Amino acid sequence: MSASDSVISVENLSKRYVIGHESRHDNLRDTLRHTARKFWRRFRWGTGFQTEEFWALRDVSIEVKRGEVLGIIGRNGAGKSTLLKILSRITEPTAGRVAIRGRVASLLEVGTGFHPELSGRENVFLNGAILGMKRAEIRRKFDEIVAFAEVERFLDTPVKYYSSGMYVRLAFAVAAHLEPEILIVDEVLAVGDVNFQKKCLGKMNEVSRTEGRTVLFVSHNLAAVKQLTTSCVCLERGKIAAIGLTNIVLDRFARAGDPSLLGTKGKHSTLVETYLVDEHGLRVSAHHGMKVLLAEVVVDTDGHPQASIECCLTDLEGTRLGLYSPGHFFNWRIPAHPGRYRFRLPLALPPLATGTYGLDVATLDYGVGYDHYVSNAILFESSSLLNFPAKWELRKDYAAGHFILDAGLPQPVPGLGPDHQPPTQA
Repeated sequence: MSASDSVISVENLSKRYVIGHESRHDNLRDTLRHTARKFWRRFRWGTGFQTEEFWALRDVSIEVKRGEVLGIIGRNGAGKSTLLKILSRITEPTAGRVAIRGRVASLLEVGTGFHPELSGRENVFLNGAILGMKRAEIRRKFDEIVAFAEVERFLDTPVKYYSSGMYVRLAFAVAAHLEPEILIVDEVLAVGDVNFQKKCLGKMNEVSRTEGRTVLFVSHNLAAVKQLTTSCVCLERGKIAAIGLTNIVLDRFARAGDPSLLGTKGKHSTLVETYLVDEHGLRVSAHHGMKVLLAEVVVDTDGHPQASIECCLTDLEGTRLGLYSPGHFFNWRIPAHPGRYRFRLPLALPPLATGTYGLDVATLDYGVGYDHYVSNAILFESSSLLNFPAKWELRKDYAAGHFILDAGLPQPVPGLGPDHQPPTQA
C-alpha cells in the first residue's frame, strides 16, 4: 500500500490503565480509618489500597485506506472504544504510533461536543466549529443537517431538554454533513430508532462510496457491520484476533462463541456441556437435511421448581431464526431436585440453506427470565441436499435470505393449457 492511500496508520499501539483495589472493611474502626485516608490519597496511596495494570490495547497495528469502510467488532471490554478514543485524540496511548491524514469527526457517545444550555441551532454551529468548519461552510449545510436530524420543531430549544434519540440524530447529522475526511462512529447509533439507524447506514454508505471519505464503524449489530463495511477488525482482550474481509472476520467471530460462559453459574442452574447428537446418540457437527436434530445438554440445578431450558436457532449475525421452549410450549420443567441432569432436546428445523448456524442455549427461571444464557453454545454446518447444479449459500448469493423454500419441481394443473385464461372475479 502506498503512503498516499493510507489515511490512518496505527503501529504497535498499546494503552495501559492502572486499576485500584481497596481492601475490605469488616468493622466500624476500619471504615473510619479508610475514610480519613481518602483525604491524603491525592498525595500518597493508603496502605489498604492496591493497584494493578490493565492493558486495554496491546500491540495493535492497522492501516486504513482512503474511502475504506472499516468495521471494528469484539465483545464488551475488548478495547474497541479505547481504540476510537485514541484515534479521536481524546486520550493518549501508552506506547505506539498513530498517524492520521485528514480531518476527523467522531461520534462516540450521545451529545459529543454539545453544550446542554445552548439550543440545537447554536450547537450545530458550535459542533461544526469544533470540527474545524468555517461559519460559511456550516451555513451552506445547515438546512440539510436539520432536515436529516428531523428536529425542526425543537431547533431553538436547549438540547438539555432533548431525548437521547434527538441528541443522536442531531449529533450524527452534524458529523456526517460537515464533510470530514474521516468519520468515526461508535455504538451510539443503537440509541436511535430502527428507521433512523437505516438512514444513518445509508448516509455512511453514501459518504464512503460516492464522496470517497473513510468511515470507522464500531457496533455489536453484526448485520449492520456486514451491510456497511468491506473489511473488519476483531479485537479480543485488547489484541487483534482477526483482520480482513468482513465476511471472513464475522464468520471467525461467530465460530468463536463465548465458551468461557459454559460452567459459570446462574442463580439456580448452570449449563455444563452442550453438543449435537444424532438419533443414535453420536456427536455430530453438521446437519444434512435431517428432520430432527438433537441437542444434548448437561445442566446442574439447585432444585428450583421453575427451572426450564430454551434453545434459539441463530445465523452468524446473531439473528434469531427459531425457538425451542418446552417450558412455554409444553409446561415442562427440570426436576425439582438438586443434581446434575442430561437432556436430549429434539429440534425440528426448517430446510436451512447451506452455511453455519448457531444454537444459543439457556436455562431460565420460568416467569422471571433467563438464569444462565450462553450465546453460540453449539455451532453446526448445514448443507442443502437439493440438486442444485452448484453449491448455493443463499445469504451471499443475490442476498436471497436464509431458508430454502423449494419443495420440488412445479406441478402442472390438469386441463389448463398455455392459452388458458383464468376467470375474473365477479
